[in-house]
Amino acid sequence: MTAVHHDPVTTTDFEAIAAAVERTTDALQLEYIDGKLGFKTVPDGDHNRIINWLLLLLMPLAPGLFLHQGQGLKINGYRDSRARPDGVVAPLDAFVGHGEWAPSRDTVMTVEVTSHDSDTNKRDRVEKPTAYAEAGIPLYLLVDRDTAEIVLYSEPNDGRYQEIRRYAFGRAVPLPDPIGITADTTPLLDWVD
Repeated sequence: MTAVHHDPVTTTDFEAIAAAVERTTDALQLEYIDGKLGFKTVPDGDHNRIINWLLLLLMPLAPGLFLHQGQGLKINGYRDSRARPDGVVAPLDAFVGHGEWAPSRDTVMTVEVTSHDSDTNKRDRVEKPTAYAEAGIPLYLLVDRDTAEIVLYSEPNDGRYQEIRRYAFGRAVPLPDPIGITADTTPLLDWVD
């Protein structure tokens, strides 16, 4: 018989569980959003290519900022959450000395690319925008491969993004300051299933 534990998982418990899982498998990454334990599967090749497209786009156009991959963030809001965005745009040295879960205070933009798993809708389209807005992260960029569009969330206020704009792949996407560039999303049309 398996013992069942009904008490809520604390962030300290979560960090210990996540570290143990990471030591035993490369197939999953754990997250703790709004008091709920969740997981992300290993990204596929198109997913990785989209992140690299954004990295190459930002490097020459947004000096002083860098797209960090794999950095866990402490998302403080209603509940202490731990998120592992696909990308975090922040100054190059923003996370030096912070370890696996860094404060989100220097984060300019979080980036998520939808995956082909059953949890994508709830995680990337519902929970993450709320968590990132509550943390005051200025921009959340969702590359939604299911709908072939970019969804740009901006102007966080009272735990919600006040501005949400959708752009079909192939359109130009203006990324407001502090990034201050326009992204040509035409290449994304090649990386959608």
